[in-house]
Amino acid sequence: MPQNPKKHALLAFGFEMAEFLTKMLAILLIISAFFCRQVTVNGSSMNDTLHDGERLLVWSFCYEPEPRDIVVITHGAKIDNMLIKRVIAVGGQRLNIDYSKNEVSVDGVLLHEDYIKGKTIKPVNPIKNTGFVIPDGYVFVMGDNRENSTDSRSVLVDIVPVQNIIGKAFFRLSPAQQLAMCN
Repeated sequence: MPQNPKKHALLAFGFEMAEFLTKMLAILLIISAFFCRQVTVNGSSMNDTLHDGERLLVWSFCYEPEPRDIVVITHGAKIDNMLIKRVIAVGGQRLNIDYSKNEVSVDGVLLHEDYIKGKTIKPVNPIKNTGFVIPDGYVFVMGDNRENSTDSRSVLVDIVPVQNIIGKAFFRLSPAQQLAMCN
């Protein structure tokens, strides 16, 4: 009985397409697991830099946090959700927050923070003091909306172990643009 060449060609094409799609899915899963992933901003703690519902691309591969980077962290201790915050100080740097003057300084240098919204107020559950050196392997993070951010100023977040950083936000998908304050 002769085989139908069109049916055979269509079946072969279907298998090739399935194999191609499977390989592409595997590549996308590897990229999202180790290199880059998408997250959605939840809340107003990063206003006016980021807004609720915006989607971001986050780079994870070989990332080392630096001051001013916007990072996505998983805290786990007292907060279950991922947090999106700005790195203020890294291990080895001395941090001081003067709430009465609305000033943040690192290593004795007053930070020029043109990205913040509102005043840097003392949170409800503040850390014990702010004139201390961040231990190696940790970062101090704060939201840009300092009047409405649960961040390292609070005992609920405190300093963050570097291994809890998922990565650095580098691109806003909606609206599409590179995040200038992350560079």
